[in-house]
Formats: sequence, C-alpha cells, structure tokens
Amino acid sequence: MNHRIMAMLALVFAGAVAAVPGPINHDALHILPPITHGNLTIFPVVGGSDYDTSHFLTLDEGVRAGNVIVTEQGALSGLVRRGRPVTRQPGASVNQLVLVNNSDRPLLLLAGEIVTGGKQDRVIASDRVVPPNSDPIDLSVFCVEPGRWVGSTPQFGSMKSQMAQPSVRVPAMAAHDQQQVWNQVASAGEAMRSMSSAMVVGGVAAAAPPATTSYAKVMAAPQVQQTIDNAAGNYESILHELRKAGAKGVVVAINGNLVWADLFASTDLLSRYWQKLARSYAAESLTAVGAKGQADQKSAQAFLDRMSGNHEVVETDPGVFRRVEITGDGYKVFRLTALTAKTDFDVHIAKMTYDESAWPKRGPYGAVP
Repeated sequence: MNHRIMAMLALVFAGAVAAVPGPINHDALHILPPITHGNLTIFPVVGGSDYDTSHFLTLDEGVRAGNVIVTEQGALSGLVRRGRPVTRQPGASVNQLVLVNNSDRPLLLLAGEIVTGGKQDRVIASDRVVPPNSDPIDLSVFCVEPGRWVGSTPQFGSMKSQMAQPSVRVPAMAAHDQQQVWNQVASAGEAMRSMSSAMVVGGVAAAAPPATTSYAKVMAAPQVQQTIDNAAGNYESILHELRKAGAKGVVVAINGNLVWADLFASTDLLSRYWQKLARSYAAESLTAVGAKGQADQKSAQAFLDRMSGNHEVVETDPGVFRRVEITGDGYKVFRLTALTAKTDFDVHIAKMTYDESAWPKRGPYGAVP
C-alpha cells in the first residue's frame, strides 16, 4: 500500500450510509435510446457537468511516451527522486507491481487495464490517480496469465486495444480473488479460441488462436481481434454518435441483461477509452452464458439511478484521490474522485451487477501458479 494512504474506512450499517461528498448529481444523468449490435446493447448516458480532463494522462499515453514505467518489485534500482534514493523493493510478487509516473501530468489508471510483460501479464485491480513525478508506488494487480513465472521483458507494456472484459474485472475489483480471476480467464480464453477457430475468411478457415494461458495473447490473436471487431460494430460510428450526444458514459447490457456501467467526468475521457471499453464489452457479449433478458431504456435508467448502498469502503490518498466501493442489493459501485491540483470531482464511476453468492468459493489468493 502507498505510504501516503492515510485513511481506510469501512462503514457498515443496516440502513443508510453516511454519504461521501461528491459533485455528480445522478438525478441529472439520463439514458438515451440504445445502440444494439448482436448480443451487445449500449445505452449512452448524458447530462451532468462536463469537467476539463485534458490534463490527465492515460496509461497507454504514458507508456507510449516512456514517461510511465511499470515493473516487477525488485527491478527498480538506482532511481533517485526528489534528492533521495528509492529503497529497493523485495522480490517479485504475483499481486503487486511497481509503477513510476515520470510525467508532469496526473496519471489515471482504470481497473481492468492490462499490462503485459514481466513474469506474468497482470490486470489492474482498482481505479486510482498517480500524481505527477511520483515516487514508485505499489500497484495492486491480479495475474491474467497462470502458468508462467519467467520474465519475458523486464518492464511492462500496456495492452492498447483491449481491457479485461467485465467477467474478468468482477473478481478482481469486487471479490479480490486471484483464483476466481484465473477461472474467468480460462473460461473466456477457451470460449474465444473455440469461436475464432470456427471463423472462415475469404472461404478459408482461420488459423486456430494460440494455445496459451495468457488472456492478453488470446485476445491479441488476429482471428480473435476480428471476432471481437465483428461483435463490437463500427467503433468510429458509435463514438461519433456518443460525441454528438455529449455522452459521458454508457450502461451495458449483454444478451438483454444489464451488467455494467462506465461513467466519466467528460465526453473527452469516454472518447479516449472508448475502443478499449467497447472491445471489452464485445468480448463479454461473445462469451457470456445465461438466460436472455429484456433490458430497455427504462430499466437502464433505473440501473443508473441506483448508486447508493448499505456498505461503503472509503480509501483516501490525501491530495491525490479518494476511492469509494459501495455495495448495494445485487450490485457494486466504484467511485474515483481526483483530489490533485485544481480538481475535486468524480473522474470515473463503474457499476457492476454483482451477486456474491453466485461466485465460487474463494480459492488461494496470491499463490504463484
């Protein structure tokens, strides 16, 4: 945990919970008619304030520019920050990486973003803001590549075209369980390999996706990418519609069942993450199983309106960010508020349908596979 984390508060009440101040007025947000492609339905979310988020750096932008470094514990050495040497971290750990933001902009990290390399590919477990020119921070992650514990590269890159799909994000964000993450990775990978192996392109059967335990490698395979692209529809066309409407988020239904929502502080931020998000939703639409539902504009609005709960966990890094995990009846909400200079607003809110009893019994946490 970052040494500047000063407060972690768990509030559990039978009834209402004391609210954490925040500028988003959920009553001002409303749902537009859906955009549907196959089993995937996107409900644009409009309304509320549109904040200036141009100063935020994304993981892809930072890694591409060489200003953001992600590496295993123990791999950082000789780095001097603010006139003092950085203490060498202990050896590599499945559920921790080290990140340094060398840029002069605050870095926004979203749960579900995938970093590839090191001894295993990992998925970021929690939203957070990393201040400009940061000291090295411990980054909580989960492995999405069971079976490998040999360094491929000393540092990590970001998976630019894909985030983990919702069924992989849920156990990382809500259950905090490595075994459940591995279970979902295996299930999604097997489904995508099977589906993509059946593709026929130009009258010729597509080559089978690679036999690998790596979620990232399966999703990056050309035939899998094509399968996901087909399910997602036209990214640019949908993004154009979202921008035109001034959308700052979406509510997502898979096979007629409401499963997810992503809300941002601005249309700009939604646009910058759109391809990664859309591909994650599309992957979920291809691999999800279950009965067909009847999601419509009214039910999507009701899903959006329910943001409070009866259990909150609040974690604060003073002057940097506040993160709130809210548990309601059949759902969880994750709110990230930026507290860096000139900001004090919710940067990202994620909501998931979540029934803890539906998930398998917890398995080993943090064990090297």
